[in-house]
Amino acid sequence: MKRQFLFALYQTPRGKLLQTMEANYLRRSITVSCKQQQLQIGGLGWENEFVDFSLYKNYLILDGKALGDAGALKVTAKAFNLPIQTESMDLVILPHILEFDARRFQTLREVNRVLKPGGELVMLNFNPFSMSVRFQFLWDWKLAESWRAHLITKARVLDWLKLMNFELLTTAEFGLDSYTIAHGKFEFSFASLFAMAYGIKAVKRQYTLIPLTAAQQRRTNLAAVGLGLKSNLHRKVGHD
Repeated sequence: MKRQFLFALYQTPRGKLLQTMEANYLRRSITVSCKQQQLQIGGLGWENEFVDFSLYKNYLILDGKALGDAGALKVTAKAFNLPIQTESMDLVILPHILEFDARRFQTLREVNRVLKPGGELVMLNFNPFSMSVRFQFLWDWKLAESWRAHLITKARVLDWLKLMNFELLTTAEFGLDSYTIAHGKFEFSFASLFAMAYGIKAVKRQYTLIPLTAAQQRRTNLAAVGLGLKSNLHRKVGHD
């Protein structure tokens, strides 16, 4: 599926409204400090609608075709092989990337690698059940080859994030003329079937594991102390 399908959709009346709603959601979702490191994978060209580049000097757009706002730092690279240091990013944004990425699992692994523990991930995806998206596919069928194999349900994406120890913060449903945000939970509703797209914000969690060998060694030492006390008690009783 070619990403030109996305830009063709944004040129339609409903697509322009979707762009406005998504820009509002992204602006609300960017809560990290302007001094922290932000990465957007996949240029849009209208990033200035949700990012103030006069403040966010560390905002980096990575795109295979160097797309993106002229005011941002840009790198030409592939999403599945990020030329970025491990655990160096505080925020990663994926605006309609996974449904166009044949190697999306590797891309998600790379995103997980470059995000710091406690770093935030924000993504936008199309709703596979949206009639508006289906209509646009029929209109631009040459640009949307193999579309059914790429559009991903929100439940599937959340399952992937859960496997990578991400904690859900918010989900958004973008309808025909408005959008809703749910905090910290995923609830299915019939309204979800009519949404053109959805958004997800999650945070990367990293848990510290207690070494099992240390716990076993502690139990061994306690057992040895217990045996020693028991032996001394027997000797004392026998002496008396």
